[in-house]
Amino acid sequence: MRPTESPDAVAANHRPDAAPDRLPRRLGVWTAAAVLVGSTIGSGIFRVPSGTAERVQTLGAFSLVWIVGALIALVGALTIAELAAMYPRSGGIYVFLREAYGPLPAFLFGWTELMVIRPSALGAIAVIFAEYSARLFGFSEGYVKWVAAGAIVLLAAANVRSVNWGGIVQNLSTVAKVGAILGLALFAFVMGSGSTGALAGPLSFQPASWVGFGLALVSVMWAYDGWADLTFIAGEVKDPSRTMPRAIIGGVLAVAAIYLAINAAYLFLLSMDEMAASKLVASDAAQKVFGGGGAGVVAVMVMLSTFGALNGAMMTGPRIFYAMAEDGNFFRPIAAVHPTWRTPYAAILLAAGLGVSYVLLRSFQDLADAFVLGIWPFYALAVAGVYVLRRRLPNAERPYRTWGYPVVPFIFLAAAVGMLGNAAWNSGARSNFFSFGIILLGIPAYYLWRAVKGRSAAA
Repeated sequence: MRPTESPDAVAANHRPDAAPDRLPRRLGVWTAAAVLVGSTIGSGIFRVPSGTAERVQTLGAFSLVWIVGALIALVGALTIAELAAMYPRSGGIYVFLREAYGPLPAFLFGWTELMVIRPSALGAIAVIFAEYSARLFGFSEGYVKWVAAGAIVLLAAANVRSVNWGGIVQNLSTVAKVGAILGLALFAFVMGSGSTGALAGPLSFQPASWVGFGLALVSVMWAYDGWADLTFIAGEVKDPSRTMPRAIIGGVLAVAAIYLAINAAYLFLLSMDEMAASKLVASDAAQKVFGGGGAGVVAVMVMLSTFGALNGAMMTGPRIFYAMAEDGNFFRPIAAVHPTWRTPYAAILLAAGLGVSYVLLRSFQDLADAFVLGIWPFYALAVAGVYVLRRRLPNAERPYRTWGYPVVPFIFLAAAVGMLGNAAWNSGARSNFFSFGIILLGIPAYYLWRAVKGRSAAA
């Protein structure tokens, strides 16, 4: 704040409508919620429960870790919704960091999204989609990466053509995946036998070890990740001051309900030992209900789920590069908006190109580890930004205020620090070096960019 500006003048400059986007607002509350749900529900719910059962080993602890994960995601959503309503601009977390801390932390987030987070997310989701496509259609493993790359290109084309096309794909895929997951849960209780399942056994909340419980929580939060992705596309949401909080909080509650329902079905059909030994817990559960055809049922479910998650990542992530370019922190042509379709086509094509290159050059585990270690430091900074902005801009317009402030943001921050520490400690040195090294390289990159930009302006 300049010395001559009053707090009220500063607040006026931070109205949600103070700097309108060039992208039209076309997405309603249902599509916005579908983006969040579709981006969150990917492959995690089909992979994570078996590892969770192996680490905690008791019914009560297994249930507790998924409930705790839901609560962490919810307190994050309750907090980030305040910033999303306050700054409903394309770029989401990039914008929040810029407003709370200045251009360098925002640049580092955009830099890390460009170099690590977005291509890793696109690549990891696309690889899982392609792997299950191979199981269903029987093509060889050598084609998996090419099918993954093709899925990225296809969805990039749909999102370049129209944000409404991307929204239609997201709505349809989200309805399909949610229907399939809840359908499996329903059939489990109607057609399955729970006589030997974990729910028929004793209820103990004591895990095999609390260290194992903490490690299980790291995996569970991977399954819940995606609750902040909607903020990246906030500049294209209609009536954002009302829509964003409703879609973010409602979407997280919907994901939590879906996850708890399908986990209850797993526990009804399988014992804790069976779940812990299973590599494909959803497939084993489906075989208890559908017999030999269960593997095909799950392959279709995972394909639907990952296809929707991939489209959500393609809808949201490129808006960060667009926002950076709009700010002058990236090459200006990346902020280009298609003259007919009114989409940030250059940013979408950039994200697609990086995703394809990562798919072809890196393994799934490398991609997943890089994503977790890259994104969570910025989640924590964004949530902490609520404290910063409440103090710096007490009179700024806030259409939605975080429920339970200041306790709710603190709960998320404590959980984020713990999760990040666990992930860093338990990931290989290669993943740590890659993610944290890229983040640190962003600092000289920022000052180099500013210097080059300054010389260009002077000339």
